[in-house]
Amino acid sequence: MAQPPSKSDRNKPSGDGGAPTPSAEDEILIREIDEAVRQDDAAQFMQKYGPTLAIVIVVFLAGFGGWLYWQSREEAALETQSERIITAMDAVDGGDFEAAAERVDPLVEEGTPGARAAALFVQAASALEQDETERAVEIYAMIAADESLPAELRDLARIREVASNFDEREPQAVIDRLAPLAQPGSAFFGSAAELTAIAHLELGNRDEAGQLFAQIAKDEDLPDTLTRRAQQMAGLLGVDAIEDVDELLREEGVLPASGSSTGAQ
Repeated sequence: MAQPPSKSDRNKPSGDGGAPTPSAEDEILIREIDEAVRQDDAAQFMQKYGPTLAIVIVVFLAGFGGWLYWQSREEAALETQSERIITAMDAVDGGDFEAAAERVDPLVEEGTPGARAAALFVQAASALEQDETERAVEIYAMIAADESLPAELRDLARIREVASNFDEREPQAVIDRLAPLAQPGSAFFGSAAELTAIAHLELGNRDEAGQLFAQIAKDEDLPDTLTRRAQQMAGLLGVDAIEDVDELLREEGVLPASGSSTGAQ
């Protein structure tokens, strides 16, 4: 019957001359000591940094919860504003301009910048439809002066402001008001330049008016109706606004289309 190894036998070197091979009891003891050390390290870490970690976690959760709440409120507010604008447009389609202006009135004071601009445009258009030109001009001027709005919306409002009571304005005042927009490259160059050219005509500045009409006529990014009208006005003022006469004649049907055969078969 084999005898269990003695304590001295357990500490003897292995047969290959290496370090002594730990017994099963030694391995268990080593694991227990290692686990105790890890637990002590964890306890010391939590004792030292636990309160700080708890504060960080609470602050993060509070911030995240607040962000979710704010986002839900923002989404709800945007939906309400959109509904007001949609119902106002429905009223405009139905010809009830007074109701349209009333429905967007809360957005003028409490809406986001975009919603406020939309509300003001609705109110200005409604005022024009009800022959309240002075009121419409005031609203357009308000939009144009609001620097919290995108530049494009403010420029559009400036155009509408001038166009709404163009006949009542001094020609020079029109020219000065639209000067920044009546430049090639401006998003509203076509409309601003046309109104400015007409103002120049009223002042007797035929050369300035003709040059502006010619610039409009040569701008390929503008609507055809506007460029054709400008071509005619430039021609009446003695300014050549046609870059390709043959192309124009082909478009008008005076000359055959490019590439078509004109000879008899």
